[in-house]
Amino acid sequence: MKFTESLKKNFQFRYVYNRGRSIANRHLVMYVVRNGTQGNKLGISVSKKVGKSVVRSHVTRLIKESYRNMEEDLKSGYDIVVIARVICNDSTYQEVNTSLRHLLKKHHLFLSHQEKDMGKEGEKEAR
Repeated sequence: MKFTESLKKNFQFRYVYNRGRSIANRHLVMYVVRNGTQGNKLGISVSKKVGKSVVRSHVTRLIKESYRNMEEDLKSGYDIVVIARVICNDSTYQEVNTSLRHLLKKHHLFLSHQEKDMGKEGEKEAR
């Protein structure tokens, strides 16, 4: 992930759970809170109920890859925690990707076309 840091500590996750807004769908639950910085921070939680360690790692990789592919189109300045539900243990990449995209849209985290264009102009000026 190019622009995003990871949430690693328990207190970071608890802060997002307590202060953030949550939206859920069939596969995932997502908590989002503003962090007041220039970048995003992503935390992924996959409980033992989902499966053994191999399955949990697989689900984590699916979520990370889906997020990485959408990362350039997202607004910055948010802490995001994604929780995998039990049904994710046999989900495909497409299902996880669709669920993650749905939750990000619900949280209004995608950049508008105008914001994307402004970002591209800023990159040209920097060169």
